[in-house]
Amino acid sequence: MAVEQRNITVLGAGVGGLAVATALARRGARVQVLEQAPALREVGAGIQISPNGMAVLRALGVVDGDAKGAMKSQGTILCDYGDDTSILTQPPPQAGAAWYYHRADLVGLLSRTAQAAGVSLRLGTTVSALKIETDAAVLSLADGTTLTSRCLIAADGIHSVARKVVEGPGAAKFSGHVAWRAVVPWEGREAEPVARVAMGPGRHVVTYPLRGGQAMNLVAVEERRDWTSESWSRRGDPEDLRTRFADFGGRAGRVLRGVDQTYLWALYLHPVATRWHAGPVALLGDAAHPTLPFLAQGACLALEDAWVLAAVLDRADTVEAGFAAYQQLRQERARRVVATARSNGRRFHLKTPMREIAHLVLKLGGTRVTPDLSWLYGYDAKEV
Repeated sequence: MAVEQRNITVLGAGVGGLAVATALARRGARVQVLEQAPALREVGAGIQISPNGMAVLRALGVVDGDAKGAMKSQGTILCDYGDDTSILTQPPPQAGAAWYYHRADLVGLLSRTAQAAGVSLRLGTTVSALKIETDAAVLSLADGTTLTSRCLIAADGIHSVARKVVEGPGAAKFSGHVAWRAVVPWEGREAEPVARVAMGPGRHVVTYPLRGGQAMNLVAVEERRDWTSESWSRRGDPEDLRTRFADFGGRAGRVLRGVDQTYLWALYLHPVATRWHAGPVALLGDAAHPTLPFLAQGACLALEDAWVLAAVLDRADTVEAGFAAYQQLRQERARRVVATARSNGRRFHLKTPMREIAHLVLKLGGTRVTPDLSWLYGYDAKEV
């Protein structure tokens, strides 16, 4: 079924939703995106897009550095949490460099790209319920109206309305980790375009520059025994953050001292969906496969999903056949990425004596003893 002139509805105007909308519109589809937020303003945070994600952005017409102040990464440095001593320097992957974006800048860029391709954005539109009928999805909106779609793509995140219908109810498990995040003004200070990962017992801090070095992104992760909220927008106390990471030095310590506003959220383990589609509905991005942030692949997986789904829909005989091919092409890779991210988090938080042994091995062996991630970064969704 060529998608040209077909009406397609996308839930969610995040990275994945806007990307799939653009990819479909470029193929001639009439696409509308429903977004519950009244405006495309996300809580400020940094985001890394590695080569596999950049391949999709370029295919959509988003060129390197298009977003305001996007920065090309020169690699990643693993360092000791206390004195910031370098343990291992990892150059950019052979497939190409990652780019650092402010998430709001990237979403804004994708929004403009989508609208230029003819995508219609309906902001302030909340879906309160979804029902799948024989050949259509019926959406009940919060304003009391209904909307029917014969091809619905749900890119509506970890609390997806559609996943509950497609996959059924599922229980998430607290991972034992809580993450703090902040963006700190950094104008006129050292802003080497590398991600520094300061590793400590049971904790780690990631910092990298944003907006041409005008800001520094911070993600600080600690282990906790319990938590109740899985939200990106819970405000945290900067002084509490500094107390919990008071023994972190180097760039991590300097950035922590500059935090005046922070958010924290619990990291939960969600299984990759066993069913990614039902009738005229398909899941995309976090709606299908939420992942821990320890590999910086959440947005990249969504971008990959977006390109593959648009491509297979355009050449499938039916919507259902296209959705089935999409799941077959994407599910195992998503499972592998989710599992790798989880194991990465364990390596960052090693405790004595394993911590000292592992760090010595990294110092002596260098990148020869680190996992080979060419399968991850060398993936090109356009060739799938």
